Parts: sequence; C-alpha cells; structure tokens
Amino acid sequence: MEDVRDIKRVLIANRGEIARRIIKTCRQMDIVTIAVYADSDEESPFVNEADVAFRLEGKTSLETYLNQKKILEACTKTEADSVHPGYGFLSENQEFADLIVSNGLNWIGPSSEIIKAMGDKLSAKDMMEKAGVPILPSVEIKPETNTDEAAKTIGYPVLVKASAGGGGKGMRVVETPESLDAAVESAQREAKNAFGDEKVFLEKWLESVRHVEVQIVGDKYGNMVYCFERECSIQRRHQKIIEEAPSPAVDEKLREALGKAAIDAAKTLDYFSTGTVEFLLSRNEFYFLEVNTRLQVEHPVTEEILGIDLVREQIRVAENRKLSLCQDQLKICGHAIEARVYAEDPEKNFLPSPGRIQIWEPSISENVRFDSGVEEGSVVSPEFDPMIAKVICHAPTRTEATKSLAKALRLTKLYGVKNNKEFLELTLLSESFLKGDTTTDFIERIDPSRAKQFPLKVLEEAAIAIAMESQAINRKSAKVMKGIRGGWRNSAMPAQTLKLESKKTEIEVTYQSRRDGSFLVSTVADELKSVKVLSAGCGKIDIEINGLRSKYEAVKIGHTWYLQNYRGQIEFKESPKVLSSREEEVNSEIKAPMPGSVIKIFFSDNDKVSKGDTILILEAMKMEHQILAPRSGTISRIHAQTGDQVSNNQTLVSFDDEEERSK
Repeated sequence: MEDVRDIKRVLIANRGEIARRIIKTCRQMDIVTIAVYADSDEESPFVNEADVAFRLEGKTSLETYLNQKKILEACTKTEADSVHPGYGFLSENQEFADLIVSNGLNWIGPSSEIIKAMGDKLSAKDMMEKAGVPILPSVEIKPETNTDEAAKTIGYPVLVKASAGGGGKGMRVVETPESLDAAVESAQREAKNAFGDEKVFLEKWLESVRHVEVQIVGDKYGNMVYCFERECSIQRRHQKIIEEAPSPAVDEKLREALGKAAIDAAKTLDYFSTGTVEFLLSRNEFYFLEVNTRLQVEHPVTEEILGIDLVREQIRVAENRKLSLCQDQLKICGHAIEARVYAEDPEKNFLPSPGRIQIWEPSISENVRFDSGVEEGSVVSPEFDPMIAKVICHAPTRTEATKSLAKALRLTKLYGVKNNKEFLELTLLSESFLKGDTTTDFIERIDPSRAKQFPLKVLEEAAIAIAMESQAINRKSAKVMKGIRGGWRNSAMPAQTLKLESKKTEIEVTYQSRRDGSFLVSTVADELKSVKVLSAGCGKIDIEINGLRSKYEAVKIGHTWYLQNYRGQIEFKESPKVLSSREEEVNSEIKAPMPGSVIKIFFSDNDKVSKGDTILILEAMKMEHQILAPRSGTISRIHAQTGDQVSNNQTLVSFDDEEERSK
C-alpha cells in the first residue's frame, strides 16, 4: 500500500535551463516552486518564473550553489518541504542529500546510500563487476599512489577522471607519462571547484568508441523500467554536445542486452527515482562507465521518443507513489536529437565566451523544443557553465530529425556572444553524422567545419544589403531633407563607401543613387550592379540586385552587423582596423580571453618561452583554460599573480618587443 507524502513546495537547488524545466512540470502538478540564486543570476528567467526566490549572497559556485548551509537556510526561510537538485552542483552529493532528509525535508532523487555507492565511481565499478556487468580497468589516485606505475599497469592512453560529478569536468586524456602529473593536478583542481571533491582515478581510455547510456526509472516498491538508450558520442572536452535516441548503432538484440545490464545494475542498488547507466560501446561489446544518480542534461530526447515526463516521475516517486510506467507500454516512436548551444568560440578551440545576449529569437516549430536558460538581455556569466539552450527535434526518422534540427539552429537568432550554433548545424549535416558514423573522437576524427564559409558572391550580396540598410537608416535620422534618398544632391556628388569585414574577408561597397531611385553599386573593380531597394531602414531588407530579389533581416550592435536569411547568419564588422601581417606576427601581449581566476603561473619575468608553452592557467566557467605562448621569445613582465581575478581583455603577459624587432 502506498504511503503517499504530497509535495507542495519544492526548492530547486540549481539554476538556468534545468531550473526552468523543473518549474514547468511543477506548475502542471500545482506545486509551488522556490528558486535560489547567485548575485549574477538576479535577473535570470528561472528566478522570475519561480513562485518564490531566495538570494544566496555570493558570486561563485562555492559561495552559492555548492553552499549546503545557505541552501538549507533557504529551505527553512521559504518553508520548502522538498528539494530538487537538478543536475551538476550538489545533485550527486551524498552529504547534501543526508542533510536535506535529516532536516525533515523530501529529497527528490535516490537515497543518500545509493548516491554514496555510485558517487565513488571506483566502488561503483567494483559493485558492477560483481553483478556481472563488464568494466574497464582503473586505479584510484591516492597520496601514496605511484601514478606512473598505475598508468603503465592500465596501459596508455589513460583517462584521469573525477570520482564525483560529471559533465566533462575533472577529466583529462593522457597519452604519455610526461604529461600525467600535470593532468592529475589539473583534474583535481577542476573537480574540487565543480563538485567540492578532488578525488580522481585513472581509467583505460578507448578511442573510436560510442558513448551509450540507458535511462532507468524505479519506485520504492521494487518496480523498475528502462527507457531504452541514448547515444551521446559527439563531445568536446569530454562534454556531450549532441545526443540522440535511439542510438543508430543499437539493434533490438543489443538494446535488450543493454537494458538488462542496466536493470541488473539498478537492482543491485535497490535503486529508485531516475538514473542513467552509462556504457562505452565498441562494436557489439559494451563496458560499464558509471551510474549517474540524477536527471541527465539530455533527458529530453528520451521524453520525446516515449511521450513521458521524467521530472514528473521523479516527483511521484519522491511522494512514495508507484511508477506510472511499465515496461510493456514503453514503445519507441520516431527519433529525437538534442543539440546544446553554448556561448563559446569553436574557432578558438571552443573557448567560453561570456557576455550579454543582445538578441535571442528561437526558431520554434511543431516538432522542435527549446529548453533554454536565457532570454534577450541575459548575461552569460564567467562563473558558471556557458550553456545557453538545448534544442530538441523529434521526427519519424533520424534523417528528418537531423535536418529539422539543423534548420532550427540555422534560423535561430543569437547575437551578442560567440556561440557554437553554426558548428552544431555543420556537424549535423556532415556526411559522417548523417550515416550514423558517430564515435567519441568524432570531432577530432572528422574535423567538421567550425563555422560556415560563405562564397564571396554571397558575402558581397549581403554586404550590399547592409549598405542599403545603413544609408536608409542614415536618411531617416538626418535632420535635414529626411525624405531625400541617401547620396542625392542637386548636382552630381561622389559615391559613398562602406567598408566591411566578415571573418577576415574584406568587402568595400561603393554606391551612388540614381534619378530613378535605384543605386549603382560596386564591390569589386569595374563590376557595377544595379540595386533597387524595395524595403530598408527598419531591420527588414528587401533588395533587387541585377534583377535577382533577396530578403534579409539585419541588426547593428556596436560596430557589428548581424544579417539573417534562409542561409543562416552572416556577421560583418564595420570599418575594421586590420593589423598588418607583421603586427599579427609579433604578438607582443597576451590578453585574458574571458574573465576568470589565475590559478597557476609557470614562468616569471625575463624567462624565455617557446611557442605553445603553457604560461599560466585561467579558471573560468568551472573549467581550466591553458594560456599558451603565441610565439617564442622572452617574457618582459607577467601582470598577474596566482589567485588574481582578471577581467576580459586584461593584459596578462608582455613580451620583449626589442628582441623581436632585432631579428
């Protein structure tokens, strides 16, 4: 018999899109939602959408979303009866789960005993091996461990991996003994900052394998189902960026074997709530990785192919209700793919790109779902993960889902921060992805284009559109003769010129008005075009170039123009200052690519460095970023110290220019 304990007030110990996702389901269940937030999240959508909000004074993760005392205080002051941890932060922290339950609150997730058993990934592997689930060899790194001998026992390459948490943080692939110690030290720091636990271990690293995981859901009465598999092989920095369900590599026989292994693993733990059993798949052989005792970022693809709400099931189980799902009723319907949109620069090795989102217009359609944590004006903080949104498409076939998702990404407007939207679109439409040739080394092996490279003709037409928009805006804002078209005078006047640059392609548009209202335009020497403007000056451009009509939407932010049409987004900078090739080569300074904290410096003033040497490590957005020497030379000065907080574009290192000029 069910001993139901109704949940009425849920405090969400998280932020961003997952907080909004939980709020959505709670509203449908008539449950009051309580948000907690860091100082920088004060105006975030999840804070505004929650019924109640409580400030966790502080800026960093450790001061806020990882601060158990502050969150418990928030529970008391807001009269919460339950806590939903979301994913990341404290979601897999056994001490936090214990703290919540010991204070008479409901924990929406598996028990602290289950979290503890699976939180130590080495103990979890031992447990799974006893349950008959295949595992990979691994060794825990303790103070007394000879890491070099441990790695040799396993065999290079090895993966240094955080014992707590996930999301690609605290993970390093090591190919040679020379780089092992630095990788362990770096992974420990990153794990401590992200999860509050610096424990790491070594695991055998397999290349060109698939990352496949099985979603499980169980109640407290022994009922358990597996919701089939997801494939999450497309990754950068060991963090998933494209996920899909079902996997293109899994047939019915393998699906059943994976499901059985996942259920066996769960029953070993007397598991309840949602969870994910992760495997590496090499051909038809699979190896246990870990059990994630929480909701996964990629849970929407499972929801889409099965028509279920996993957050709702979590809450029902926490209320001591029986599962509303049974295995025989779960049938895969179509295919779902999710792409994670991040504020990062794919052309700079996916370097995070914090800043303010000036324009955000998702391209929503019937089969496309956006789970986002932002709105126009939102700030992507350097303190937290830079994910902007998850875009999910559900369609009858994998090909249809892929193409619909690529289209949604292409037509979505996202201006103000560098982002991976184009990279995701190009990856989805690559021949290898469309064939289902997806492995964890996909990005390194296939090397899809990081950004679109438009033909010169397309860029020239787009530049002409901007010139026509610019002259129309100038005409409207003129204090005299507002109704006269740009460039007109009672007598002939020189043509006007607009200089633009798109990804190092420079285009100079020269235009002159004609008596019939059209413009004579050139973009290359001796080639003239007749341009008729049907609409311009209001962000909607409709022009005809030599009889061919084109439509665009445009917006100017600072000195940057963002142009959008059916091809996607084209970005131009107006009147750029272009460095000479010699100036670019000298690289006399290194500036901070983002705000962050200096956590380690490897050189001093007057030291000589070689191109590619790691000069210092900057921590931002819960990840470590190596700042490399752009050239060989002598450091004249290091402008920061360990522990310093630096701002975007702040000078970190200066080089000896006299030495460079004397060459």
